[in-house]
Amino acid sequence: MRIVAFSINPLYPDQVMGGAPKHLQQIVAHLGSLGHQVTVLCSGDPAVDVPFQWGENVQVLPVLRFKLPFPQPYATPAYHLAAAIHEVASHLAQADRFYMHDGEFLFPYVYQSVPTVISLRDSVYPETQLGAFLFQGDVLITISEHSRQYYLHTAGRFLPDLAERMVVIPNGLDWNTFRPTPPAEILQIVPVDPQRDVVVLHPHRPEPSKGLPQTIQVADLLVKRYGLRNLKVLTPRWLEAGLSPEVREFVEAMRREIYCRGLTEYFVFHDWVPQRLMPQYYSLAAVTLALGSFVEAFGNAVYESLGCGTPAVVARVGAHRELLPDHLVDKVHFGDVETAAALAADIIAAGRRTSPETMAYLHQHYSRDRQVAAYAATILNARRRGPIAYRFPALNGATRFGLAPWCYEWSGGYYHDFRAEHCRIEPLRNLFRRYGSAWTAEQAEAAGVSPEMLADWLREGYVVPLLSET
Repeated sequence: MRIVAFSINPLYPDQVMGGAPKHLQQIVAHLGSLGHQVTVLCSGDPAVDVPFQWGENVQVLPVLRFKLPFPQPYATPAYHLAAAIHEVASHLAQADRFYMHDGEFLFPYVYQSVPTVISLRDSVYPETQLGAFLFQGDVLITISEHSRQYYLHTAGRFLPDLAERMVVIPNGLDWNTFRPTPPAEILQIVPVDPQRDVVVLHPHRPEPSKGLPQTIQVADLLVKRYGLRNLKVLTPRWLEAGLSPEVREFVEAMRREIYCRGLTEYFVFHDWVPQRLMPQYYSLAAVTLALGSFVEAFGNAVYESLGCGTPAVVARVGAHRELLPDHLVDKVHFGDVETAAALAADIIAAGRRTSPETMAYLHQHYSRDRQVAAYAATILNARRRGPIAYRFPALNGATRFGLAPWCYEWSGGYYHDFRAEHCRIEPLRNLFRRYGSAWTAEQAEAAGVSPEMLADWLREGYVVPLLSET
């Protein structure tokens, strides 16, 4: 088959900028290995970017002029958008299948005659979310149940056939690669001494929601409360092409925070680590921290680290609540740096590594071979199903409401993934105590909840209408 794939992100022949491009590379490389001809269209700078191969039968064309660097790729002149449509449509005219990685090509009329599979890689970025609401493809892939529920209870409110076109394919990792690996070449990139230093990883993008402020607070406690004077916190410098002015400002603010806390000697901002050295990088550490509020649809770093033998401390945010049972990974509530530091200190003191039970669970549920096989079957077997209908679901006295799937109850209050805060809402708590997991507006009013209060909970995303079986 001739398959066209789309990525709004720039792609590189020998550098992988984040989880989404890595999984795209795995998927298209697998399709190419099966003998299919794959053309990947992505954003690029025509002055410097040239086509390249991503393995057998896979050509990457960095010809689209969406705005760089990230974010706001659509903040570009309309003639660039017109050129992108022309480029994609020209390739689709000869294609048997269209695979859209991350749902960010927001022109559904362009692919209406080609069997189309769209995957949503996150639950945060505007273009991905718009892609869900504008969905007119044949299959919609989410990478976790949390992400599926998020889009079912948002875009799915207005697209009644969305549920039957959705499938969950969790991210898969190559456990022959991500396994305990003695550090060697990695020491040329990160200036630490494995025999002397206690290494803690913060292997995330330089965005506020990725948890660097929390990592700094944990490091402060590890040094000053737990006495780890040989601590080294490693975090990568982002490639220049991926740095917006806002990101630069944030990084500088974090450097000042580190300096003001007297932690400069304990932090190492190092050069970018190539993918082939990531197993050494993870294996080098005592513990990996993932304490941000970013609502991960999956979040690869935690599970890559565990696969390499290094325990992780992770915030109960987004998909991290569900991907591993609580007894298989250390979880904390967002913002609870005291508990995070205590867990990290205990892991370090005990020299604890990933348990056999955790390793077995990861290998069973999140294998790369299973992932790419599922994508290939989904893409190759896709068939045109026609347009997906819009409906306006009127809310009435029979409508039942429940807690939004991006919220959870904690210590008498509710954590909201997208507000990144814990909030006590006693009337809501009383409703669930009185009626269970679902109730009507009439029951709410009988319990003293005014229509205005219910409407506010709906607007702020604490409750959702339960319009169909999900």
